Amino acid sequence: MQLPINIQELFTGRVVEWERLEFKEGWNPESVLHSVCAFANDFHNWGGGYLVIGVAEKDGQPVLPPKGLVPEQVDAIQKKLLELGNHAIQPAYHPIMVPATVDGRQVLVLWVPGGQTRPYKAKLALAKDAKEWAYYIRKGSTTVQARGADERELMSLAATVPFDDRRHHTASLNELSRDLIVGFLQQIGSDLAKSAQTMSLAKLGRQMNIVDGPEELPSPRNVGLLFFHPEPHRFFPQTQIDVVWFPQGAGGDLFEEKTFRGPLGRMVREALDYIRRNYLKETVIKHPDRAEVTRVANFPYAAVEEALVNAIYHRSYEEREPVEVRISPDELAVLSFPGPDRSIALEDLRCGKAVSRRYRNRRIGEFLKELDLTEGRATGIPKILRAMRDNGSPMPRFETDEDRTSFLIRLPVHPKVRDVVETTHDTTQVGLDVNATEIKVLHELAKALGVATTQVTTQVATQVGKLLNTAMTDARTRQELQTAAGMANREHFRKFYVEPLVVAGWLARTIPEKPTSSLQKYRLTDAARTWLASLTATAPTL
Repeated sequence: MQLPINIQELFTGRVVEWERLEFKEGWNPESVLHSVCAFANDFHNWGGGYLVIGVAEKDGQPVLPPKGLVPEQVDAIQKKLLELGNHAIQPAYHPIMVPATVDGRQVLVLWVPGGQTRPYKAKLALAKDAKEWAYYIRKGSTTVQARGADERELMSLAATVPFDDRRHHTASLNELSRDLIVGFLQQIGSDLAKSAQTMSLAKLGRQMNIVDGPEELPSPRNVGLLFFHPEPHRFFPQTQIDVVWFPQGAGGDLFEEKTFRGPLGRMVREALDYIRRNYLKETVIKHPDRAEVTRVANFPYAAVEEALVNAIYHRSYEEREPVEVRISPDELAVLSFPGPDRSIALEDLRCGKAVSRRYRNRRIGEFLKELDLTEGRATGIPKILRAMRDNGSPMPRFETDEDRTSFLIRLPVHPKVRDVVETTHDTTQVGLDVNATEIKVLHELAKALGVATTQVTTQVATQVGKLLNTAMTDARTRQELQTAAGMANREHFRKFYVEPLVVAGWLARTIPEKPTSSLQKYRLTDAARTWLASLTATAPTL
């Protein structure tokens, strides 16, 4: 048995938070039983948790190298847990048990997903004459007995499983794509990727906890279809991201729209990449009294990423409404349905202090975290606030209605960037000397690349022009092109200039089979030469 995570990362804090992870130095069946019961009850819809037996902890951190277990213990513990799962927990529950090696020592990892038939109760003690049972839940990093209001709330969760973790009874097992599953496992570095190609789809799905049901009729869970089906919108209509650009503002008559669909992880990444390439830009502000320049973004990427991932994480997949990203010269807004839980005060949300009592999609968050798209545990809103503040942007606005039917995150444009956009035809605003023909040619080039023309400042247009002119006569290295464009940030230049031009067919690599070769150069393509020459010949001179 293998886990769909990289086990080593359980010891780095990257995969799960402390509310979902517990270390135990030795085998104490009573203590382990209570923790298994608590994780199975999944009181906050976190998706359950992990227990690592054979590793001590100090101040919330694992003590490494671990004390470990002897092989005989590992086998005996697994047999005892099977027995306890049948007789000491009601309803019966069995965690997924995986022996592992950490720093040369044997440990046992228990994966305890949130149960489908909660609430669960466990025996208070394992003595032969013990007859008392109790409900257990997780409070922070501790397993505690549910009492009073907590016990009543746990009772209210009986048979209520979050939508993303439910079985999809009308879908067959073959709806899951093995290629998508294997790709995911390889991306996150899971040991399960090695055997995923040869394992039966039913067994693979059960090990990843995305398949449920009897052996004779297994079916995928909703989260499995959302991440590992090529077209999840077939099962969940309007599972998509609509990116809408309003060049004249939200009240204007013109707009451009692009829709993204597909497995959730890929859909989010493609939408973010499209937004970054077409609508996010950096402005360089020169100061007359010093040599240093100030670089600001119209919308900081970190804030945009968090806002969009937050919408995908917390939206309802039972509602037939897409996630919408509305972009105008004044703001970028992300709209999703429904709104935040009623337990969250809007004022706390605006201050970045909101902590959700219970998550709507416990498994979606788990997969997004594995893909490094979210940190979870209510860190998204503070990260948006921090990114906007660090960029010098106005503070974002968070809007919902009294009934919490929708949630809108508004990211205002940086005022300095807006000033440049409004005066992009006036070269004196950015201190450049280019003629109107060159500007028109380069703006047309921006259209060919899929970049909104109103988002292209004269400075960006000139940088692209210098880059292309340098490649006109001979193949050039990335450094030569960057120097010609007058840009300092290597990664920014590669992502937002060179790569889009290669994808669009304007630049070609001299060593296409080795994109990262140290000998790599770039040349202007024949198609680009012909198009630019014809456009220059017909462009009006003003």
